[in-house]
Amino acid sequence: MTDAVLTSARAALAAAPPTGDPAYERYCRELAKRLADHWPAVLAANAEDLARAEQRGLSPVLLDRLRLTDAHLGGLERLTDAVLGELAEVTARDPGVPVGDWGVRLRVPKPLGVVFMVYEARPTVTVEGALLPVAVGNAVLLRGGKEIARTNEALSAVAREALEAAGLPGHLVTVLDDPDRAQLRALLKRSDAVDVLIPRGSPSLIDHCRGTSSIPVIASGGGVNHVYVHRSADLELAAEVALDSKLPEPTACNTAEMMLVDAEVAEDLVTAMLRAAERGDRQVTVRLDPRVPRPGGEAGGGRPWRIEELREHDLGREFLDATIGVRAVEGLDEAVAHIRRHGSGHTEGVLAGDDDVSEEFTRRVDAAAIVVNGSLRLHDGPTLGLGSEISISTGRMHVRGPVTLGSLVTHSWVVEAHGTLRSPLTEPRP
Repeated sequence: MTDAVLTSARAALAAAPPTGDPAYERYCRELAKRLADHWPAVLAANAEDLARAEQRGLSPVLLDRLRLTDAHLGGLERLTDAVLGELAEVTARDPGVPVGDWGVRLRVPKPLGVVFMVYEARPTVTVEGALLPVAVGNAVLLRGGKEIARTNEALSAVAREALEAAGLPGHLVTVLDDPDRAQLRALLKRSDAVDVLIPRGSPSLIDHCRGTSSIPVIASGGGVNHVYVHRSADLELAAEVALDSKLPEPTACNTAEMMLVDAEVAEDLVTAMLRAAERGDRQVTVRLDPRVPRPGGEAGGGRPWRIEELREHDLGREFLDATIGVRAVEGLDEAVAHIRRHGSGHTEGVLAGDDDVSEEFTRRVDAAAIVVNGSLRLHDGPTLGLGSEISISTGRMHVRGPVTLGSLVTHSWVVEAHGTLRSPLTEPRP
């Protein structure tokens, strides 16, 4: 089974037209059109997945990650439009640069090859995976979690129809439907046939893929992110940053898990966070370490917040719900030490009115993105003006941060030599 999947994907890659061919623009348009046409069937399949997930006792937050709505269709259609707008720049022909007086060198975009994406419960990732890598000429293997098996089956049919309508090989997109982990283990060993591995999800998933495969990895996920609040910070802003960095999408990889706050302003920050939650009727659980005094008042009586104790096992973890920790620190040094020990290198933030503190934080903290005086959720390809993204990479090689269309191609150097030989160029001058 694994051999057949890989043979088909590599054959499709070989048969596909070059990156930049008009067929890829047709495919993007066809994918958007057929998504809209088949959306009722996709929603019906998604409802089956949700019913089974509820029977298994999945939490409401995880159920929300599985659920598709008409709003998701609108978002995917906008993504397709954005990709169409970005393709020309990514695939534009290089005008060439003269080399000496004898030739011209050009960079020509080429696909990475066969891309294997492993992810968990978000069915929108299936569409993103069928769109961005293929739009620049790659073949893609998509393995989502068993929780979205029926939804993925419906989305697979949509992608296959769009490829056929665009005149592209059908196996440029393969949605794997085998829930057996044996297939995953087998594919992770096939560095001879898979060119790039993109695991997208929990730190355990990423660590498993990194530890068991020699395929080059674009690691995405693992959002153990922090915001350091210096005593010079605007605490009202800090409270809004904390809530905006967590509540709109609590399970996303660019959300905040922990506020590291100078001890002398920790109580005031928590009070400001609770007031902000009440103003917007935003449900939040705040976990306080023992060094942070509990604010006056209790949860209940219509208040949207609750206070819990921050425990040792909460350090370095993703809560994956509307929970945010608050830990007191004795200044920048302790905050940096905490981040170096517990952070995942994804997104870190600093809030300070003192520019020297912000500069020192950005100098000493190493992450794919560092946000100064703003929400961690600003770390996003479209928001930063970098273009559509398929994930956010925490790795150091090839790409770090948003994985955009330009990150899904490599290049060949084309040298227009006009009959030039190397030897005369390197002979010593008289």
